[in-house]
Amino acid sequence: QVQLVESGGGSVQSGGSLRLSCEISGRKIGSCCMAWFRQGVEKEREKVASIDSFSRLDFADSVNGRFFISRDDAKNTVYLQMNSLKPEDTAMYYCAAKYYPVGRVCSGVTGSDYNTWGQGTQVTVSS
Repeated sequence: QVQLVESGGGSVQSGGSLRLSCEISGRKIGSCCMAWFRQGVEKEREKVASIDSFSRLDFADSVNGRFFISRDDAKNTVYLQMNSLKPEDTAMYYCAAKYYPVGRVCSGVTGSDYNTWGQGTQVTVSS
């Protein structure tokens, strides 16, 4: 069974930084597409950043240049480094994974078609 465990959320002042972590179990992270989503109060869920098995990256326009996604294959963990945080970044952040049967890698995901999701970690940015 594939599971995701997130950590690293918290409260920070505007302009600050946080790093979120998401450890996957049940699959090698390099074989998965990984993504971070967020959902603020009364807002729609938004895909913030993603990385596929070939390390191709994608970012939402709202975070491009401020947020960075990376993967540590040895630790089976994906990170979201968030810099220059703004109050509008306040949201619950979710890690998501798209995986296939062992032996197959992931070359991209359309929209939010991920197999498994983490429990979420809250990020609050105060002005």
